Amino acid sequence: MNQWAFVLAAYGLSALATLGLIGGALISMRRAEAEAAAVKQRR
Repeated sequence: MNQWAFVLAAYGLSALATLGLIGGALISMRRAEAEAAAVKQRR
């Protein structure tokens, strides 16, 4: 089998994992910012 299929699959998997990590970080960051804003409003 052609090795380029494995190379492309590895790049694709890496790209998906990177996008998933960035998405998870953005969601976590927005949640933390919302909690920080809520704490500021309670004071």
